[in-house]
Amino acid sequence: MRVGIIGLGRQGWRRAEAIKQTSDKIIIGATEKINENSNLFSKSFECEVTNNWKDLVKRKDIDIVVVCTPPNLHKDMVISALRAKKHVLCEKPLALNVEEAKTILKEVKKSGHKLKCGFNIRHHPSISLAKKWVDKGLIGKLIFIRCRYGIVGREGYEKDWRVKKEISGGGQLMDQGMHALDLSRWFLGEFKEVIGSISTNFWKIAPLEDNVFAILKTKEDQTAFCHISWTQWKNLFSFEIYGEDGYLTSEGLGGSYGLENLVFGKRDFKKPFTQKIIKFKDKDFSWLEEWKEFTSAIKKDQQPMGSGYDGFMALKLAEALYKSAKTKKMVKLNQDLR
Repeated sequence: MRVGIIGLGRQGWRRAEAIKQTSDKIIIGATEKINENSNLFSKSFECEVTNNWKDLVKRKDIDIVVVCTPPNLHKDMVISALRAKKHVLCEKPLALNVEEAKTILKEVKKSGHKLKCGFNIRHHPSISLAKKWVDKGLIGKLIFIRCRYGIVGREGYEKDWRVKKEISGGGQLMDQGMHALDLSRWFLGEFKEVIGSISTNFWKIAPLEDNVFAILKTKEDQTAFCHISWTQWKNLFSFEIYGEDGYLTSEGLGGSYGLENLVFGKRDFKKPFTQKIIKFKDKDFSWLEEWKEFTSAIKKDQQPMGSGYDGFMALKLAEALYKSAKTKKMVKLNQDLR
């Protein structure tokens, strides 16, 4: 597959490094300004660079466009790429809001091309293995999920583009919260109602939030509880899945989040408590695995795992949580695109 990448910041490099490990080829990268960073990108991946993303999208020698820009730019870039008959991988959140995401999905249907939303945590080994075991019924019918996901932040974080609503669409819920919502829905299915509470306790970013507390319930009263934080002070990822017959806990994502592992325990009232811990010591291959899954879906003409619709639904859940936090009431969801 021949690839064009829009946005050559940290995420663009991360995607490019994963693609370089495959037989696919980066043809061109697009950035706002040609500078030392873009020239280094060109040299590192043996590709062209341009300061006009529209020129990249129109290229006849491109099969896939990867969008690694802030969310306010996603809609126009994704739609332009789809209209140019390109498959698209777009970073989360899929768009600035639900309405923009609806417009994107309509274009996906018209184009007949594949759209993937960047949910790489699905491809972390502990999460991937947990999903396989849940689907096999290893811990029985699921009862609840508890997710904690947060970062330290850094000095001057209140000036970052992520805390400007016109660029990001919201605070921490629109950042790491997208992963928490996507994973919860991936394991439990569609939610019927949500209750949300947001707060701004440390960073001077009001009315945007630095902490999110969310409760999501399915029709069968299965519950996901998520706490997503920009005031964690020590990077943390913990995803606990409890079923009638046992539990699975994914902890860590490698690097600053700590060693990734999966904890497995079975319910047994008649025996002493035991659990099994599987440790994953390799570096983070989630970006590579996500890319391989996407190109495989294209070749097989299947929907990718973490599709445009999944990106839309994560935004829809976020919107409902914002509404709940504002009204201080439970919000019921519908699943259609009207």
